[in-house]
Amino acid sequence: MDDVLRPLIVVGGSVVLTLLIGWATDLLLRKADERHHETPLWGLLRRGRIPYQLVLFAALLRGSYDEAELLPDHETAIGRTLTLVLIGSAAWLAIRIAAAVVETTYTRYASSHRERDPARVRRVRTQVTLIRRVVSAIVGVVAVAAMLLTFPAMRAAGASLLASAGILGIVAGVAAQSTLGNMFAGLQIAFGDMVRIGDTVVVDGEWGTVEEITLTFLTVHTWDERRITMPVSYFTSQPFENWSRGTPQMTGTVFWHLDHSAPLDAMRDRLRDILRECPAWDGRAFNLTVTDSTPSTMEVRALVTAKDADDIWTVRVEVREGMIRWLGEEHPYALPRVNTADAVLPPARRDHRSADGVPAARRVHTHPRER
Repeated sequence: MDDVLRPLIVVGGSVVLTLLIGWATDLLLRKADERHHETPLWGLLRRGRIPYQLVLFAALLRGSYDEAELLPDHETAIGRTLTLVLIGSAAWLAIRIAAAVVETTYTRYASSHRERDPARVRRVRTQVTLIRRVVSAIVGVVAVAAMLLTFPAMRAAGASLLASAGILGIVAGVAAQSTLGNMFAGLQIAFGDMVRIGDTVVVDGEWGTVEEITLTFLTVHTWDERRITMPVSYFTSQPFENWSRGTPQMTGTVFWHLDHSAPLDAMRDRLRDILRECPAWDGRAFNLTVTDSTPSTMEVRALVTAKDADDIWTVRVEVREGMIRWLGEEHPYALPRVNTADAVLPPARRDHRSADGVPAARRVHTHPRER
């Protein structure tokens, strides 16, 4: 009877204690989160309740397993399994705690600097994201190493592994030079302030917003909902456009090809009226000038401003559409026209007629592409 009650008491007691301690800890964190709304730390720490309970259960059961005398023939295997679970759950809990602390620090910084310096906030966000990934990778490597060291064979091979570490490091460096290059490039991007999460960039002719930065790759979310994934080493070795560098304010252009009789002064007044009705215009500046001329048309350019890349696109399309609609309704003569005229022949052929009596000088319709 004692052989049955003892294992049940040990295992059941470990489960009950784990649930009670986990419930009490979660209750304290919930109350702290309700009292301190200015910081998300306590709410973020609650995300670690599952690895926290695993650590408690594995530690309690591992400490009392010898007294339970459960499956004595497999005592070594069960004890090592509990140790592995304890190491893995402890690493999981450490990652969750580190993520909560880092996220809380970033949230406090962002709340106090978002209005004054949004570019710096995006830089800190990029750095925080990569720091969290580096910490997770380090904790994971240490946990795996600790798990391996629980096996006697691995401890015995430790000396030989250390002795050959130099050779293995060289071989690994040569074999993984691309991966290592991307990792160092990721750190260089994070702390060199080259590109940040949320920046508007143009890479390989594609325009989009940086959505994610890891130690090895970077994801750009394009305007048409596509995701472009590329190695971070691209941004340290190839030129690219960063429209959010410094200040996100932008100046855009709108072009029209109009007839030479287009009313430029009236167009300037109309441009001002269109911009005043456009919420995306930041009110900094606007201008309308003639930038080129051909025998049949002239090129008119409008300069407009906006606070960022998204708004400049909205301003440009609204100005282009509004101006064309206004010209068509109020000044249709200003739109490009197809001119026709009688062809003028040389003097020697002016009186020459064809056999059927049709004059040689005919009306010629000129296509715009032929002009």
